[in-house]
Amino acid sequence: MLGLICVDVDGTLVGTGNVVREDVWAALAEARSRGVRVALCSGRPALGNALGYARRLDPDGWHVFQNGASVVNVGTGESLSEALPEEALTLLLDRAAHKGRLLEVYTDTEYAVTQPGEYARRHAELLGLPYQPRSPDSLTGTRVRAQWVVPQAESPVVQAEPHPGLDLHPAGSPVMPDVMFISVTRAGVSKGSAVTRVAAAYGVLLENVMMVGDGHNDVTAMAVVGHPVAMGNADAEARAAARHFVGHVDEGGLAEAVRLALSLEAGTLPACIQ
Repeated sequence: MLGLICVDVDGTLVGTGNVVREDVWAALAEARSRGVRVALCSGRPALGNALGYARRLDPDGWHVFQNGASVVNVGTGESLSEALPEEALTLLLDRAAHKGRLLEVYTDTEYAVTQPGEYARRHAELLGLPYQPRSPDSLTGTRVRAQWVVPQAESPVVQAEPHPGLDLHPAGSPVMPDVMFISVTRAGVSKGSAVTRVAAAYGVLLENVMMVGDGHNDVTAMAVVGHPVAMGNADAEARAAARHFVGHVDEGGLAEAVRLALSLEAGTLPACIQ
């Protein structure tokens, strides 16, 4: 039986209007009513809109944030965070200052920016947070993740630079299509490692987990579950990793994926979405 559905946010749960369709919420609620756990699996932090999404999906459950760097139970507040290596973070901050780039630095519950400006303001709006820029040295909690926020054209250059001891998770958002978000975590930390931990916490075999996504940073999770699903707007890497395919985010593709999950749970698979 399928026991867990993991859901990406940008391009999967949230479409180009930065809203979630009501039919999607209804389908996800139906899954929970049938005993299927639903976990957010996002590159976003456990702040603002993403935290609200997680609480609506499963208010007593485990959710994945920050590309696996934060695995948080939003009911109890428990956290299984993976800290960034201090030396690596120092290297990133020095590079951001030298290049004049926007680097965001995150704890479980706060974040700071190196370059206040238009990108930082727009990203705060996307996250559903007030734009109140603060410097990274003002953060007091464990720094779990950093993130480059750069123009799409600059992304290949940033990704080609050395990031020793770290993994990169590039992703876009339909709300900010001109920007690439390049999330940076400790090496070995990913959505895949986090989904594995959530499944274990629930006692669900990975073969009975579905991951629905659309981007490069979803591939590690899609690779470890039994039912990887690509949205109609998915990039080539996500499509290559998928076993099932559904519609575009703006056309209710996630609701279609949930219906597929419930068909799997019931033991009947509609041929139209195999």
